[in-house]
Amino acid sequence: MPDGTPHLSPDLGHALPPLARKGRGAGLNPPVRFERSAREAFDDGWGTLEAAFAELPPLPTTLTKDSARSALAWNESPDIGFDRAVNPYRGCEHGCVYCYARPSHAYLGLSPGLDFETRLLFKPEVAALLEKELRKPGYEPKPIALGSNTDPYQPVERTLKLTRAVLEVLDRFNHPVTIVTKSAGVLRDLDILTGMAQRNLARVCLSVTTLDPKLARIMEPRAASPERRLAAVRELTAAGVPTAVLAAPMIPSVNDAELESILERAAAAGATHAGYVLLRLPLEIKQLFEEWLARHMPDRAARVLALIRQTRGGALYDSRFGVRQKGTGVYAEMLAQRFAVAARRLGLERRGGGVGALDCSQFRVPPVAGAAAAPAQLALF
Repeated sequence: MPDGTPHLSPDLGHALPPLARKGRGAGLNPPVRFERSAREAFDDGWGTLEAAFAELPPLPTTLTKDSARSALAWNESPDIGFDRAVNPYRGCEHGCVYCYARPSHAYLGLSPGLDFETRLLFKPEVAALLEKELRKPGYEPKPIALGSNTDPYQPVERTLKLTRAVLEVLDRFNHPVTIVTKSAGVLRDLDILTGMAQRNLARVCLSVTTLDPKLARIMEPRAASPERRLAAVRELTAAGVPTAVLAAPMIPSVNDAELESILERAAAAGATHAGYVLLRLPLEIKQLFEEWLARHMPDRAARVLALIRQTRGGALYDSRFGVRQKGTGVYAEMLAQRFAVAARRLGLERRGGGVGALDCSQFRVPPVAGAAAAPAQLALF
């Protein structure tokens, strides 16, 4: 809240003190839902709670090695157009308050709040693990998604270069890949992506949530500015890399009025496909988003939440397959119609069309580096 008082969620229980830090999206660090006990700040009447949270220092980002044994993550969700993904990082420094991946941090014993954007895990062996899996007998290639959970081009990628190492493997194996990112950092890998795109092996999708830099700064504090993302679309398409724009998430009474404008700017930048997703608030994200609304938009917080409930059968979220991405009800139907009309007018196909067009038939397992080439098999006739 503007006066610094704790925010009480009508849906989710007790109050928590605000922990908002400059440059961070979340204002809370909810307890890990799998733990049997939780700690709660308590005002003892001596003003200690108010003093403790009055002047909070900047919160640094920490990195921890993730000793993953596999690079590929598999899914069977009917709502998304791929069945496998690679995520070099867990957690994301971009700090998008609405990020649907936040609850996954709880599986690590970390909070989906500030921990998600400050306590990151990285997989130093991700490229080697991926190559090992692609070499397995019987592996059947289908497009691999980069960025399905956390952004593959978040700031730490500038130094660790794990995403680039993954792309180098996929390039050598002629394996198709799709990338979803909010970062113009994807341009660093144009040398790889251009060659893969020429073989119909690569598609890139830039997520553009708003064109308003002030809104982007508080909603996605460490992601690239909207203009930088659109500039990246222009550079990618100029280099021959098919590029889509994802207007997501659409948040009622926050950025939904920008849907057509985002698609227009995307088309002007050269995007050939587009998509949108309605705001999703699973698990802890409800609490994080409510606190964010109360802190940044107290005058319209109640209206925003009421509109969200209209799209989720009266609740803040409906996790059912088939409706969780688009919602239900009059508002959701109107948003879908607006997107369809604008996409048709601008010549933007549905985002999934580009992914389905990738060529899996070129997949080849290259010789192991340094190994002698195997003798060619003789023909019988």
